[in-house]
Amino acid sequence: MLAVHFGAGNIGRGFIGQLLRQAGYEVVFVDVNTALVDELNQRKMYHVQLATAGNPQSVVEGVRAIHGQDVEAVAAAIASADLVTTAVGPNVLGQISGAIAAGIAKRLADNPRPLNVIACENMIGGSAKLKEHVFAGLSAELQAQATELIGFPNAAVDRIVPIQQHEDKLLVVVEPFFEWVVDRSQLVGDVPQIEGVTYVDDLAPYIERKLFTVNTGHAVIAYLGYQLGLKTIDEAMQNEKVAKAARGALQETGALLVAKYGFDEQAHTQYIEKILARFTNPLLSDEVVRVGRSPLRKLSRHDRLVGPALECMERGISPEHLGLAIAAALLFDSPEDEEAVRIQSDLKLFGWEYALHNNTGIPAGHPLEEVVRRQARLMQEWTSTK
Repeated sequence: MLAVHFGAGNIGRGFIGQLLRQAGYEVVFVDVNTALVDELNQRKMYHVQLATAGNPQSVVEGVRAIHGQDVEAVAAAIASADLVTTAVGPNVLGQISGAIAAGIAKRLADNPRPLNVIACENMIGGSAKLKEHVFAGLSAELQAQATELIGFPNAAVDRIVPIQQHEDKLLVVVEPFFEWVVDRSQLVGDVPQIEGVTYVDDLAPYIERKLFTVNTGHAVIAYLGYQLGLKTIDEAMQNEKVAKAARGALQETGALLVAKYGFDEQAHTQYIEKILARFTNPLLSDEVVRVGRSPLRKLSRHDRLVGPALECMERGISPEHLGLAIAAALLFDSPEDEEAVRIQSDLKLFGWEYALHNNTGIPAGHPLEEVVRRQARLMQEWTSTK
């Protein structure tokens, strides 16, 4: 069996590629980093190290790589592949779509059998977005054929990979925990047998569970930690105020998720505790400035803070801790972050209410506005005594 995976970075090697190889696939990485491609082709193996006691390592063998600009070679690989996956980042999906379209065209001409293309990205509807890009590069006739034979099942993925640099260029350190959930209803042909992958008929609950727990928790810790002058996520979690706020925010989103999707309350509480424990791992230390970057995106109407806060209020759940995190995010004044600079400019030039409405999508007069304003005052008390 052959799997073509776009993105030979840390997530590609340390998560998706490793699981594919363990499932028996020969893994062909596609990447534009020439040094990385050459190293993979020379060694045909790499090591994955777990960020846990003893730093255990495993060897991933039976891999090779193709340079992303060699479209002909990439297309040939896709034409004979049993599975295609990506881990390149949401903004890069459009850039790899041409090679995938070329591969699908060759496959439909030479080897017209089912193929699934799974985007393993930190976004909602990644595979659907990739499909849009790919189909734009296919003729109407090929689009009709691809609709029948090529599946683009959406997926939700979760694994923390810390910022790292090693003497061994291919070594990657990952946390022990991971989750890879795929929408079974969007698959074509046989279901890929990959240990560690969970197939579900409705992906939405799992996407929001991850977004409103992992991403929300990460953001709460980062923005509150930044306001208190703390440098890393694990350091921030050692602060009583931050830890209490993080747990409180996830209890708020947890109540929302249980009410909205019918998750088992006890099981979800255990999930929250597992997520919080991940944030305390010093071997996964990450800077709060990096986790908090791009605050405009993270404060947007349907993202990890404002989205669940608005939904909580609709269901009678008071989002006090989420409101505190929103206030902290608006005060995130990292000078090297363009989005943070823009928000601070709004605060300085037009005032708090304009900055709140203009950068979060919270409607003027919405009761969440008062929650955030109240929590902003609390934030001022925090920072005055830090």
